[in-house]
Amino acid sequence: MAASSEHPPDGWAFLGIGDPFLVAHDERRGLLAVAGTDVPSRTTPVAVHKSRFFVRSALIRSRFPVHAMAFHPRRSPLATGTGRYDGGYSFEGELLLPHLKTGVVTSLIEHELGRQVLGLEWLDEHSLRVLMAPPDDWRDEAVHEDGHVAVVHRSDWTAVLAQSLNGRDLAGPRAPAPRPDPREAAQRAVAKLRSVWQAQRPVPSKDL
Repeated sequence: MAASSEHPPDGWAFLGIGDPFLVAHDERRGLLAVAGTDVPSRTTPVAVHKSRFFVRSALIRSRFPVHAMAFHPRRSPLATGTGRYDGGYSFEGELLLPHLKTGVVTSLIEHELGRQVLGLEWLDEHSLRVLMAPPDDWRDEAVHEDGHVAVVHRSDWTAVLAQSLNGRDLAGPRAPAPRPDPREAAQRAVAKLRSVWQAQRPVPSKDL
């Protein structure tokens, strides 16, 4: 549904995802991904829109909170990092790869509990940088502030199989991995949405 170009809807309710929590914007292709906080459903919705008029083109749901999203530089996949601390030992989560044209969502990490994925960056069309929390907090007091970085290479990310990333793929050096305050993340998401909204509004013509 296209929204009015005059004013953004109060609370962004038309997005259908609850409160916005995270935003990724591909200006070149005019794509906007918004992760929300749909508490009643107990899943995290991610909606992909055409940013010109905020028309939704895809909707997926994650069983974990979403921490990172990154559009592939050339192809359809939207890398989506999710996860949480289970409260007692493990940092579990998924690296999801929704294919925006087909609607198919592939979960890539082989391990049963997965990994909490905190950051994602495409270095080029074949290489994805992944920042993850450590697998668990066993005898390690810094795990809530540190993580591991891996660069995963695939020749064709549209053909990557489910559960195909193993421990070797995700091995990497230790790195700082601060967890931002969720309220700050939500504020940044809303600010980003408003900036995109303002950019797409038509400029009134002036009478000559």
